[in-house]
Amino acid sequence: MTNNQLSADLHAMWRIRAFEEKIQALHKTGDIPGSVHLCIGQEAGPVGACDALGAADALFATYRGHGWAIARGTPIQPLFAELLGRATGVNGGRGGSAYFSAPEYGFYGENSIVGAGASHAVGAALAGRYDGTGRLAMSVFGDGAMNQGAVYEAMNFAAAYGLPVLFICENNRYSELTPIREMVANEQLTDRATALGIRARRIDGNDPAAIRSTVAEFAATARDGGGPGFIETITQRLVGHYIGDVQQYRPPRELEADALIEPIAVATAELVRTGVDTARIERAAREEVAAAAAQALTDPIADPATAKEHLYA
Repeated sequence: MTNNQLSADLHAMWRIRAFEEKIQALHKTGDIPGSVHLCIGQEAGPVGACDALGAADALFATYRGHGWAIARGTPIQPLFAELLGRATGVNGGRGGSAYFSAPEYGFYGENSIVGAGASHAVGAALAGRYDGTGRLAMSVFGDGAMNQGAVYEAMNFAAAYGLPVLFICENNRYSELTPIREMVANEQLTDRATALGIRARRIDGNDPAAIRSTVAEFAATARDGGGPGFIETITQRLVGHYIGDVQQYRPPRELEADALIEPIAVATAELVRTGVDTARIERAAREEVAAAAAQALTDPIADPATAKEHLYA
């Protein structure tokens, strides 16, 4: 990877990290209500994967999806506004942290039902076969979702019909609060996809270049009629499952070890070795995020009287 590409990736990852850290602070002050799940430590996934998506493609994430929305191109200020319950939010303040969507940027929403986005992605890909878009759909979920029946039904349907769907499993080693090794006998989650006849690969989830090239390869195969693909990215979250999670389940010094291999630390170390001013990259991202948050905090609060608007049955 060239220094220019790695610098761009580091900036993109810092935008997500700075956004998440600001969300953490705003939740602590009470400005952001409700449950919030952060992706701090997992920024390489969205930064690398979203480069393979075109304007017509559809991305479906889990409730840990802020980073995926940002990498897909969703502007930061209206995203802040959404989480703050402001009228200027991407969904007028109705979706909040766990349910927002930004379809105009190809981000078709988060889902608080574990693994539910997989079937939505399959539906989007199937629709693309008939509406002329030929869209690729991507479903992102965690390792815990691999124990949900709906995920297997979606994967099997996509395989049987040869649909252009990419299933991205972010394996951060914890199914909510339980280590994945205690949940399954076979931790090689790619084996489950292979059993369904789906091409699968396990890769380093902290390397945006590896993610970018793998997703691009699988996307090209899917677009050419090769059917769905499954990519398991091995990564880690540096925060709790949700804000307020005290993480008593973690063994001693695990977070310290993870901090050495997380994507921003690795990219920073590599660029520093070649003389790049990484502090400038971080500063630019933080300044952008701070300005967006400050603007969103001045925006009008969503009117409760409009809560029943934009509902469809």
